[in-house]
Amino acid sequence: MKKYYHDFKVILFAFLLALFLRFFVFNVVIVNQTSMYPTLHPKDVILSSSFYKFKKEYKRGDIIVFKSKDENKLLVKRIIGLPKDKIEIIDGSVYVNGNRLNEYYLVDGSYTYSDKEIFSLSEDELFVLGDNRTLNGSYDSRNFGPIKTDTVVSKPFFRIFPLNSKKFINGG
Repeated sequence: MKKYYHDFKVILFAFLLALFLRFFVFNVVIVNQTSMYPTLHPKDVILSSSFYKFKKEYKRGDIIVFKSKDENKLLVKRIIGLPKDKIEIIDGSVYVNGNRLNEYYLVDGSYTYSDKEIFSLSEDELFVLGDNRTLNGSYDSRNFGPIKTDTVVSKPFFRIFPLNSKKFINGG
């Protein structure tokens, strides 16, 4: 009987540790869309740090995982606008607070389509875009508007799969 009690404690501890790690340290995300192409591809499996949502140190250019209010699922996008920023999309280019954004992560010749030109963010909002800026290439803030900072779940840092791909994301 003692052996079963010991085994139960070990299994319970392992389960609780796994839950803690999953919700408070990191999570595994499978990319299901092409919206972050060429940075991320469909079926990429990435490790994502949950500490990011607690630190709230958002940086322009960071790739984040957040909970979509419209689709009730997790989305992966890049932060373009920070709280209180003014985002303008003019002639296919993105401007933040009047300055053209240098988007080194985009494919040369990319054109950012948008029906709306100006987005003003409140103190608890972020503006996110996918790296695939082709027409209908990414469902992002151009479609659903800014996201609330409290919807951020994590920040990807390492690609697990495919094995032969570049491993570190967001500078690791």
